[in-house]
Amino acid sequence: MKKQLPMFLVFLCGMIMIVQFVVPHEYSQTLFQHSQDFVIVIGVLALPIGIYSLMKSTVTKARREPKERLYSLITIIGFAVMIIAGLKRDWFTSSTSLSSNLFNYILVPAQATLFSMLAFYIASAAYRAFRARTALAAVLLITAFVVMLRLIPMPEPLSTWNAEFVRWILEVPNMAAKRAILIGVGLGAVTYSIKLLLGIERAYMGGD
Repeated sequence: MKKQLPMFLVFLCGMIMIVQFVVPHEYSQTLFQHSQDFVIVIGVLALPIGIYSLMKSTVTKARREPKERLYSLITIIGFAVMIIAGLKRDWFTSSTSLSSNLFNYILVPAQATLFSMLAFYIASAAYRAFRARTALAAVLLITAFVVMLRLIPMPEPLSTWNAEFVRWILEVPNMAAKRAILIGVGLGAVTYSIKLLLGIERAYMGGD
C-alpha cells in the first residue's frame, strides 16, 4: 500500500492535468490555476525540510570531516546571521537593512567571483574544443572565428557582408541544431512523464 497509493495519486493527478490541457473550459482554467497555487504551497511547506536536510548534513560534515569543518561552520553561521537579519529589517535606517547589506556586499561579490572563475574554465574548454584535430573541429573553429569577426570594426562592404553571413549562421544552421536539441529534450520529457504515470519510474519514492 505504501507504493500503490503514491503511484495511484501520481497517475490520477497526471491524467487530470492532461485532460485539463485539452478541455477549453472555464472550469478547466480554474483547475489549472488552483493546481499552480497548490504547487507553490507544497514548495513553501517543503522549504523547512530542505533547511533541516542542509543543516543536518552540514553539522555531520563538521563533526566527521576535519578538512571541511571550517566551511561547514561558515555555512551554519551565515545561515543563522541571514535568518536574524531577515527577522529584523531596520537595523540601521529605514532605507537600509542588514539583510540588504549582507546580500549586496557579500553574496553578490561572491557570485561575481564565482562566475569570473568560471569564465577561465570556459576559456580553457573552448581552447581545447577549437583545436582543429578533426574536420568537425575545424568547422567549429572557422565558424567561431567568423562570428567573432562581427564584433571587430571592419571597412565597408566587408562589415556588411560579415554581418549578413553571421546572421545566416545564427538563423539557419544554428537554429536548426537548436530546434533539434529542443525536440529531443521534449521527447525525453514526454517519455519520462509517461514512465511516471505508468509507474515504471519510481525514483521519486526513494527506491527502485
